[in-house]
Amino acid sequence: MSPAQRKRPAKAHSKSKASSAPKGGSEASASDFSGLPVRAARKKLLRWYDANKRDMPWRHTRDPYAIWISEAMLQQTRVETVIPYWERFLENFPDVETLASAPIDDVYAVWTGLGYYSRARNLKHAAETVVAEHDGKLPDTAEGLEKLKGIGRYTAGAIASIAFEREAPLIDGNVIRVFTRLLGIREDSAAKEVVERMWRVAGAIVRGERPGDLNQGLMELGATLCTPKNPHCLACPIRTHCDAYAVGDAESLPIKKKKAKPTKIRAIAIYLERDGKVLSVRRPETGLMAGLWELPGGEIDAKDEAKDRVQEILLEVVGLELLSAEHLGSVNHLFTHRRLTLEVFRAHVAPKGRVKRQGFDAHKWVAPESLLDLAHAGPTRKALALVGLTDETSARTARKNNAK
Repeated sequence: MSPAQRKRPAKAHSKSKASSAPKGGSEASASDFSGLPVRAARKKLLRWYDANKRDMPWRHTRDPYAIWISEAMLQQTRVETVIPYWERFLENFPDVETLASAPIDDVYAVWTGLGYYSRARNLKHAAETVVAEHDGKLPDTAEGLEKLKGIGRYTAGAIASIAFEREAPLIDGNVIRVFTRLLGIREDSAAKEVVERMWRVAGAIVRGERPGDLNQGLMELGATLCTPKNPHCLACPIRTHCDAYAVGDAESLPIKKKKAKPTKIRAIAIYLERDGKVLSVRRPETGLMAGLWELPGGEIDAKDEAKDRVQEILLEVVGLELLSAEHLGSVNHLFTHRRLTLEVFRAHVAPKGRVKRQGFDAHKWVAPESLLDLAHAGPTRKALALVGLTDETSARTARKNNAK
C-alpha cells in the first residue's frame, strides 16, 4: 500500500476535542477581532475549503505519524516539492518504530535534496522519544507534542488539530497574511504583541467543529487566494469581513521590517580523486549543515586568489598534498543569513597518503556515482553538478533503472 493510499478513518464532524487557551497569552478580547463575526467567517471558510482544497496525499490519511512527517517537510518547502519526498520517506520508514531504529545516515539518504537537514535529525530524535516514552504513539495534544524535538508551536497545533481534532491554533506565514489583512493590522507583523494577538485570534476561531479543516482552510486561503502579490480578493469567501479589502491596501500587508543583508562568504571545495575514487568528508553534528557530507575544503578571504589557497587548505583539513588541480568554476548558494560563493576545484593526489582530518567527523573514499547518495547540502550538490554528477548519474538512479 502506498502512503497516499493509507486508510482514512471515518471523520466525525459533530464534535471536536477541546484544547487549552492559547499558550503565552490570555483569551481573545473583542478588540482583537476588529468587529470580525467569527462564527460567520468560520462557516464561510469551511464551506470554501470543502469546495476548493487542493488534493494532497497527506489529506487522504488520518495517521498522526504520516501527518507529522508532512508538516515537518512542509516547513520552508513548497507542496509540489514535498509530495515525492513524503511518499518515499513513508515507503522507507512506514511507522515511528522503523524511523526510530533506522541509522541516521539512512534517514539523511532519503531526505537528500530536500534541504534543512536539521528537520531530518529532529524527526529521528523525536521518533526515538515517542518509542521510548510514549509506547510508539504520538502525544495527542499540542502541549505534549511541543515537548518533542523539532516540534514547535505551529507544528504542534497543526498535528493536534489535523490528526487528533484538537481545538489547537496555529500561525504560519499564510495565516499571518490572512489575519493582518482580515483584521487590518498595519503594524510590524513580527512585533511580539502583534504575534500574540494573532495567536489569540487563531485560538478563538479554531474552536468548534472540524478544527483541523478550519486550520487547513486558513492556510489554504493564504496559499491560493490571499497571496503576497496580486491577491484574488473577489474570490475570497470572507472578503465582506476583510478590512484590507474594504480599504484597498491588501497587497501592502503584512508590514514587515526589512531583513538584514546576508553576510558574504567565500570558500573552496575540492573534488579530490585517487585511484578512481573521490574523497568525501562529514561535518560535525553541530553548526551549519551539521552531520552532512561534502567535498573537503574551507573558507577563504574575499580578496584571496582561490587557486593559491587550494594546497594550503587541503593540507590543513585532510593532510594530503596535491599532484594537480583544475579550477572548474564557482557556484553560489544562499543560506538564511549567509551568501556563499564556492570555488570548485578538481584535483588529484598521490596513491599513498593517510587522511588526517581537521574539523570533520569522518571521511570516506567513494565511487563518483555514489557521492550523490550521501546526505549532502545544496552547495555540494551544485559543486558536483560542475563536475558532471547529477541525480541522473547517481548510483541510486542506476539501481532504480536496473530494477525496472
